[in-house]
Amino acid sequence: MTATDLGPQELRILVAVADEGAFSAAAARLGATQSAVSHAVRGIERKLGVVLFERGRFGARPTPAGERAVAHARRVLRMLRALAADVRGADTGEIAGPLRIAAFRSAALHLLPPALARLSERHPGIEVTVTVVRELGAGTAGEVAAGRADLGIATLSGPPPAGLVGGELLKEPYSLAHPAGHPDPRTLPLVDWAENCGSYTRAWWAAQDWIPAATVTAEDDGAVLSMVGSGLGMAVMPALALTGAPPAVGITDLGPERPYRSVGYVTTPELATTTAVRALIRTLRSLGGASPERTKPQLRAV
Repeated sequence: MTATDLGPQELRILVAVADEGAFSAAAARLGATQSAVSHAVRGIERKLGVVLFERGRFGARPTPAGERAVAHARRVLRMLRALAADVRGADTGEIAGPLRIAAFRSAALHLLPPALARLSERHPGIEVTVTVVRELGAGTAGEVAAGRADLGIATLSGPPPAGLVGGELLKEPYSLAHPAGHPDPRTLPLVDWAENCGSYTRAWWAAQDWIPAATVTAEDDGAVLSMVGSGLGMAVMPALALTGAPPAVGITDLGPERPYRSVGYVTTPELATTTAVRALIRTLRSLGGASPERTKPQLRAV
């Protein structure tokens, strides 16, 4: 027997063991016995010819091969659900079913809500879940690659990772955020956060002799705004992060040489063809990155 002999229930078992971290917990989730789950995993490992889980007192931990197998299992199971939803809607034209989105914080706060409101008006049968993911390491694209999300709102600094497809939604410029009314904000200490200043701004950042090393590093962009508004320093921030900034925060244009951050979507080639994902992408493009009036002039839709 080979991997082509794997059935949906075996894929569900792989996902359950990886999610729960133990055969016993996976069995409880699936309504099966622990011995049945253990037997099924051993059978899957024989079919694939690799060990998928390390067993020990810690439970069950996916091996590198197991992580790949679980990612494929999640994606196959998701496509089976998408198949059912798309087929049911073929006669009625209705778009329905689950839609899992991973987004970084400012996109989840300011880019997604108007898009999801419009999507809900047009297609009330779509069941959306949004997970906020830090744009560090694998980021939102990693959630899609692992099969935990159908579409990721991501910061783009080149082609999508291998195995994924995507496109740009908008370019957002960076601006200087500082305490409102400060006479010379460039002299203030720098407040920053780990997700800021990726590869898309690094060269510009290094060329600015007026930007010091950060004296305060916050957990996220919301904390940065709070600190800047409290007079603790300045920050160089992208437009989405500045949407709805409090009155205590002043925003100054960095001029014609200011850096931009590209924001787009990533998904898998197979999910890109499904009706729910296509409907979300169309909605995001139709809005063109719309945002509240305070930062609207800083966003350029593409």
